[in-house]
Amino acid sequence: MEKKGICCHQCGRELKTEKGILTEDALVVKKEWGYFSNKDLAVHEFVICESCYDNWISGFAEPVRESKKVEVLYDE
Repeated sequence: MEKKGICCHQCGRELKTEKGILTEDALVVKKEWGYFSNKDLAVHEFVICESCYDNWISGFAEPVRESKKVEVLYDE
């Protein structure tokens, strides 16, 4: 079976990558669960494409807080 690239965990669509690096934006989540959960010490990771993210947050009881960045810095 051929290995797929990075896929959205919600819709299953393969995201655009180049040399293993995402070339379209997506939400990448990594959660390390602690002792006050039913998932003690489990680590969950998933990727959600922008379209699925928009659908997901549209159902939130409280809206997502949004702000704008003024500049983008990078290291060379």
